[in-house]
Amino acid sequence: MTDVSLLEVLTGGTFGPLIIFCMRILDVSMGTVRMLSAVQGRRLIAALIGVVEVTIWVLAAGTAIKNLDSFWHLLGYSGGFAAGTAIGVWIEEKIAFGYVSLRIISAKGGAHIAHALREAGFGATEFPAVGGAGKVAFVISVVRRRRVREALRVINEICPEAFVTMEMPRSIQRGYLGQQKRV
Repeated sequence: MTDVSLLEVLTGGTFGPLIIFCMRILDVSMGTVRMLSAVQGRRLIAALIGVVEVTIWVLAAGTAIKNLDSFWHLLGYSGGFAAGTAIGVWIEEKIAFGYVSLRIISAKGGAHIAHALREAGFGATEFPAVGGAGKVAFVISVVRRRRVREALRVINEICPEAFVTMEMPRSIQRGYLGQQKRV
């Protein structure tokens, strides 16, 4: 007589593909958050997520391999990967760890943009520059990712034709971040 684990009983039956699907959603979405946490230098969080993520993955992959003859189990595994990718990106956008550096170039509204950003509680540094069409103002503002839309709304109200780029700084040291708490 062979020993059958609870996991084999649950995943080998009718609901097995659904359970594998859910496990893959969990491990892949955790992988997305783990990877972005690692890129932002959050090593402990990334490591802890990694332990749980890989444990779930081993269980899901092992179950799918044991049921290679079942189309539904394989579909649950691959479908869970696809859904987990989408959900992981969505979760990461909602968590919105970190900061974004906004670079704004405006031919006519630089000083007004910097002032409006400051009034809205953002830090802003403005200086004159020269672009392809002549004199422009260059404004830099570092904002929490969860407030990026608010900052862009302020910029667009003042100068809808401003050229704006965004990038995620790996680390921030000192400086004025307005009414924002450091993470």
